[in-house]
Amino acid sequence: MKSDIDIAHEIELDRIKNVAHKLGINRESIISYGPYIAKIPISLINKKKIRKSKLILVTAITPTKAGIGKTTVSIGLSLGLNKIGKVAAVALREPSLGPCFGMKGGAAGGGYAQVLPMENINLHFTGDFHAITSANNMISALLDNYMYHHQDQADGIKQVLWKRVLDVNDRSLRNVVTGLGGLTNGIPAETGFDITPASEIMAILCLAENEDDLKRRLEKILLGYTFSGKPVTVKDLGIAGSIAVLLKDAMHPNLVQTTEHTPAFVHGGPFANIAHGCNSVVATKMAMNFCEYVVTEAGFGADLGAEKFINIKCRKAGIQPVLSVLVVTTQALKMHGGVPVKDIKLPNREGLQKGFENMDKHIQNLQSFGQQVLVSFNKYDFDTEEEIELLGNHCKEMNVGFAVNDAFAKGGEGAVELAQKVVEMTSGKSDKTLHFTYKDTDTIQRKVEKIAMKIYGARRVIFSEKALKMIPKILEMGGAEYPVCIAKTQYSFSDDERLYGAAKDFDFHVNELVLNNGAEFIVAIAGSIMRMPGLPKEPQAANIDLVNGEIVGLS
Repeated sequence: MKSDIDIAHEIELDRIKNVAHKLGINRESIISYGPYIAKIPISLINKKKIRKSKLILVTAITPTKAGIGKTTVSIGLSLGLNKIGKVAAVALREPSLGPCFGMKGGAAGGGYAQVLPMENINLHFTGDFHAITSANNMISALLDNYMYHHQDQADGIKQVLWKRVLDVNDRSLRNVVTGLGGLTNGIPAETGFDITPASEIMAILCLAENEDDLKRRLEKILLGYTFSGKPVTVKDLGIAGSIAVLLKDAMHPNLVQTTEHTPAFVHGGPFANIAHGCNSVVATKMAMNFCEYVVTEAGFGADLGAEKFINIKCRKAGIQPVLSVLVVTTQALKMHGGVPVKDIKLPNREGLQKGFENMDKHIQNLQSFGQQVLVSFNKYDFDTEEEIELLGNHCKEMNVGFAVNDAFAKGGEGAVELAQKVVEMTSGKSDKTLHFTYKDTDTIQRKVEKIAMKIYGARRVIFSEKALKMIPKILEMGGAEYPVCIAKTQYSFSDDERLYGAAKDFDFHVNELVLNNGAEFIVAIAGSIMRMPGLPKEPQAANIDLVNGEIVGLS
């Protein structure tokens, strides 16, 4: 069987200027990064055109640790829509080096449903992640410098909240001490690193509407507190302009192409388990500006990605999907049905049916947002017709759409059934009003409780003393009406990754509340989730190599 990178190398890419031209973008308007990658200036977004586009959200049931193929389905659906004569594009997040060299080995789709050039996209791409890392750490350096030169000030900075970031999974950097080695090396302090996708700068880039909005949000970032309890922000240091300069080029969405030369906007990369899990607002709106249909993906299961997409991104950006596609696999269903992970590729009717409980909970959650739901079965070569029929009949009983997706093996042709079902379910229908899980005016505790109880199925939420002490500070900073972004495990509805299926009546533990004042949301850190992941025992980095000038091992 051919690897993803072998398939990618078979494709003769179209010049990116031609891909842009097919969308109606002037060839001279794009900012080229070589012949096959470009940035599209945000000045081309026309709000009036956006209203005419149909946005399709792709999400999933709770995934296995190997994933569920959500990106492959998203790309495949865009291929299928173009195959049946629709003007469609896909809008995705950029891969992080952390998972690429850790567990996944790549995150640009798979098989014959990929975004290309996949090596560039999976690695340094246009440098957006590096710009975000540099901007984040420049703030750290400037803050440390300010503290060093003002350490004798009566009301100096007592508590620093801001952390450094790095786009590498490195558990050793979670907690560090800086400033050691004498007076000239700074002030000794305990701090730590998060992974770049968890940086508030990443969230700001993905939610900012334009450069002015970017600078406004940067100014609001909360860095720490003085001895008298006064908050210290980026605006107080007078450095928002210099940080915006580092992000100037990164603000523009990236345009690439699929295996069948359809346009793909790939921009921004927050993780959904520790951040808000959606590609940038400007990339989504840019795609909607030029396309009849836009397919976008939200990270991990619908309890994380779709919830944040709707309650944060849609709420703030004024957009909404006309349909949600829920990706399922027999492997994930069987795992949630109690089948041992080593056996989930084998036929198991009972385990499959038991796993429907997880899928049904996700369907109900999506319907609670006011969404039409279409279940997309992501097909593997070991799946049986009996199991596919069983799943299709169950979806019929649930009164939701069902379609088989085989884009991994067949490209756009394998996604025609899914594309036709999408068109059927969205034709002649206006978007239903979105129903948010909570109101802007709900208390912070109540917002968390509504998500945990309504979406996850928790019995109650237990806030730590540390989390409760942060609430008055959030209110003082004007964050009372901010949405909530919950950081928790992606492998369960609960905060315990071992609770598979549709966990019910559990206690949900919030250990910390973090104010992302520039991103304008509150992060609730639950369970044992880490904002700097570690590497597995056998990282994918061991399989990646450079052989005769060619990259191998990315998948």
